[in-house]
Amino acid sequence: MPLTDDDLASLRFLKPAPDAPEMKYLHERRAALGGYMPARESAAPVLPVPALETFARMLAGSGTREQSTTTVFVAILAQLLKDPALGRHLVPIVADEARTFGMQSLFRQAGIYAPLGQLYEPEDRDELLYYREARDGQILEEGITEAGALASWIAAASSYSVHGVPMLPFYAFYSMFGFQRVGDLIWAAADSRARGFLIGATAGRTTLSGEGLQHQDASSHLVASTIPNCIAWDPCYGYELAVILQDGMRRMLVEQEDVFYYVTVMNENYVQPAMPAGAEAGIRRGMYRLSAAKGKFRARVNLLGSGTLLREALSAADDLAREHRIGADVWSVTSWTELRRDGMACDAGGGKPWIASCLADHPGPVVAVSDYVRALPDLVRPWVDRRFVSLGTDGFGMSDTRAALRRHFAVDRAAIVQAALRALG
Repeated sequence: MPLTDDDLASLRFLKPAPDAPEMKYLHERRAALGGYMPARESAAPVLPVPALETFARMLAGSGTREQSTTTVFVAILAQLLKDPALGRHLVPIVADEARTFGMQSLFRQAGIYAPLGQLYEPEDRDELLYYREARDGQILEEGITEAGALASWIAAASSYSVHGVPMLPFYAFYSMFGFQRVGDLIWAAADSRARGFLIGATAGRTTLSGEGLQHQDASSHLVASTIPNCIAWDPCYGYELAVILQDGMRRMLVEQEDVFYYVTVMNENYVQPAMPAGAEAGIRRGMYRLSAAKGKFRARVNLLGSGTLLREALSAADDLAREHRIGADVWSVTSWTELRRDGMACDAGGGKPWIASCLADHPGPVVAVSDYVRALPDLVRPWVDRRFVSLGTDGFGMSDTRAALRRHFAVDRAAIVQAALRALG
């Protein structure tokens, strides 16, 4: 290079001639990379999203059969994979726990991606739903690496911008092993304007019977609330889950909003009811009235619940009416964080928060319960204009039955009844 010692001492810049090989190379590479200035594409081809009615089977409930919300999620995912327009854009991702979540049915339907095909004979080869790997497999099975699985999720969730090809990744994992282990990567996903679904399975502190504190999650929703474009949901019923997933697909693939959804699902089996008339709008906004107290009572109270503990609130309402002549309206809270964000937005720009509008004509104190720490339902406390009591699962977990765990953390039906009586004085 034509530089003297004096040129080096004075830090003189050297610019090669325009026709120099190195300049030609640099310009060629810049052109291949899309130009001279970094740019981020936010628009991508719009993908048609199935209408909510497409999931009529989930909206109609399970009849007398008991199901977990994890089972409902897998059924929805299996249905979406068959969609002629959307199916090939889906990216199911698991980090080792596919069978725990009942996702083995997808092995035969979609296959596990392996660039070299199946190089071994699976241990379960004689089973119908064996561990099938294939070059054209669609499931990413990353092994026991949450960081690796989330890296794949980010790649798919940002494909709409990087490659102009919208993809919709669904990463299912033990909810305790998400935000707590790879929270920094989830922040990176937020910074990358990721669009996709994080599915926190076997969620909550008291729903995963017998696993002990390692697996018992009581904080992921609280961490999720700190990430601005993470929309977090804790549904109890399959019809709520169907509404939430369809709403997320619409927002990400049609409206092309830069959001991603964190949805918790459980492995606890119970009868899945049909969606009540008029519930859809409230599900999307974070809260709706599920059960109304009818008749004459000596006092009234409002019970707010999310996840599987909504069912404890429903049982507590029955006990309050039968044993104490207290009428309880029961509200399903599908998202504590969205109720909080709505309240904050109304504080800043005017309007009445959704939670305040819901409770306006329903007198009595509020008892809020979730399978997470009390700080989660406490998020909505500023917009409740009466006595507010929160119940949660603060502390360490332990191995026991669901009933014993809920009794230990004082979030079962009896604890809710006691909290309601104390709130009423």
